Amino acid sequence: MTYTAARGAPHSRLEHYPVTFFASVMGIAGLSLALHAAENALGWGGVASNAAFGVASLLFVVVALGYALKAVRCPRAVAAEWHHPVRLSFFPAISISLLLLATCSLAGNETMAHMLWLPGMVLQGVLTIAVITGWIGARSFLAGHLNPAWFIPAVGNVIVPVAGVPLGYVELSWYFMSVGLIFWIVLMTLVINRLIFHDPLPGRLQPTLVILIAPPAVAFVAWFRLVGEVDAFARLLLNGAYLFTLVVAVQLPRIVRLPFAMSFWALSFPFAAVTIASFLYAESVGSVVHRVMGIGLLLVLIIVVAALVFRTLRAIRTGELCVPE
Repeated sequence: MTYTAARGAPHSRLEHYPVTFFASVMGIAGLSLALHAAENALGWGGVASNAAFGVASLLFVVVALGYALKAVRCPRAVAAEWHHPVRLSFFPAISISLLLLATCSLAGNETMAHMLWLPGMVLQGVLTIAVITGWIGARSFLAGHLNPAWFIPAVGNVIVPVAGVPLGYVELSWYFMSVGLIFWIVLMTLVINRLIFHDPLPGRLQPTLVILIAPPAVAFVAWFRLVGEVDAFARLLLNGAYLFTLVVAVQLPRIVRLPFAMSFWALSFPFAAVTIASFLYAESVGSVVHRVMGIGLLLVLIIVVAALVFRTLRAIRTGELCVPE
């Protein structure tokens, strides 16, 4: 069977089942955490966040089983994704999904949080080293291969302390936080250089611009967990997230007009991260302005996720997913 064979054949569909599907799990889990932050700030019940957590958990099981089946039946296709200069960056979305689900379950079931966080942490550490080794190994990358999705493998480490500190893994959390911050600085320089001085991102990668919001927003939450207060560095991180949110807001009308791809799910988690950070800051310093900003960002997040769910279901119905790109 060639790469373009039998567009509707089951094996062909499975062969083209992308690792980017895990970005949808990140988005729904992020929505659950954002709703939970809003519930704490506004005194709402936990029905909405629990419902989103249930959906995210079910979605993770479905997506993980699908990708595991692909790994068994089409190992060469998985290897091809691993060696793909863009899709390589999405493999840590698997471990990040586990870490986010652990964070979602932290308030209600600490045992489950441990069971999800520990394998997520280990897998995140392994994938970070594997991906970075791939970047600096014998392979050759072009400037056009670089895009904001490269933040996911290395900078995704800052998610570890969000649940790691409450679970008691403080030193491990400091390690992952350090790795994430170091690579955020390095990759930010490279990505901005690529965006300014090289060709524009291809259409399917345009949504990854929104990923620029996530590192400082998540790092703010993680830093707060580690130091226990909003200090000067925490304020720097939060306002950096707001800067990138404004930059992305200008680009968003153009992005949403592009043909749909699963990479569009990259829009969801960054908005969730900056929403959570806003509510956390508002609660910590008593800022009404940041609470209002959190509410506004939550509304945007809900609209974004609803639109992504609609477009994904439509793509499934019309057979636009799991096909050669």
